Amino acid sequence: MGKTYDVYGIGNALVDLEFEVSVADLQTLKVEKGVMTLVDELRHGELLTDLRVPPAKQASGGSAANSVVAVSQLGGKGFYSCKVAADEFGAFYLSDLLECGVDNNLQHQSREYGITGKCIVFVTPDADRTMNTFLGIAANFSTAELVPERLQDSQYLYIEGYLVSSPTGKEAAIAARKLAEAAGTKVALSLSDPNMVRFFRDGLVEMIGAGVDFLFANETEACELAGGSDLAGAIADLKTRSHAFAITRGPAGSIIFDGEQVLEIAPVPVKAVDTVGAGDMYAGALLYGLSQGWSYPQAGRLASRAAAQVVSQFGPRLPNEAVRALQAA
Repeated sequence: MGKTYDVYGIGNALVDLEFEVSVADLQTLKVEKGVMTLVDELRHGELLTDLRVPPAKQASGGSAANSVVAVSQLGGKGFYSCKVAADEFGAFYLSDLLECGVDNNLQHQSREYGITGKCIVFVTPDADRTMNTFLGIAANFSTAELVPERLQDSQYLYIEGYLVSSPTGKEAAIAARKLAEAAGTKVALSLSDPNMVRFFRDGLVEMIGAGVDFLFANETEACELAGGSDLAGAIADLKTRSHAFAITRGPAGSIIFDGEQVLEIAPVPVKAVDTVGAGDMYAGALLYGLSQGWSYPQAGRLASRAAAQVVSQFGPRLPNEAVRALQAA
């Protein structure tokens, strides 16, 4: 008998506030370009004050959430576990998940008093993404937010590497991985961001454990995990940690190891305007394809097309009609 859900994701629920800025603006704001930096509530408030303009776009986000939404848009069935507060942003987040067709723990669990996490996304003219994240109540994501029966009824568990920055989040990720392994649910994990690997490498290794079924990383993250190695060294290192994996390389396309051979997935040439969400879309599309029984090359080509489409527009998600066009390609 088949499982109800294709992908069960866990991660930090964040409302994305996207701003279009110059590189000079980032320097003035003293923001490190091109990475995700965790900030406290005071710094978050200072940034919003200094920006002096409303965000160009507001959307419910978080890496794993974007991936599970992509699975749903492509026609799959997704479930998402997260933590938001009993505030206006938390209500917005729940409403958006339901509108996207994603079942979630928030439908059945009461939200606590606190502040829903937010991510200030800076988009520069070179299409680079820079994020300053205030986790808020998402920092308290724990095993209490897991729904074991839904996880066990899923083909894939998808773990967002950002969870490593929170002790309770890391504990929940490890507990979820063990539940999945016991239920025959495949485990996929994303390294998420170079800073996560740089500052929380040991925790990520602990989350991976004896090995997972699939790892997602960009080239910088993969090399960091391998101890500063080159691409060849990173590929060799990932082979010891996961049955299969994907390494995204931006305009150079991606590399997929299917458990036996390394496959080169060609890039789809586009004019990039915003790279926010490219990796999330890639992961969601690839997991969708694999959960439908597609071959690795077929799923990889869909993931490449989907990521290219995302970077050619502002925001981490695609309109439904754009996703349908991807499937028809």
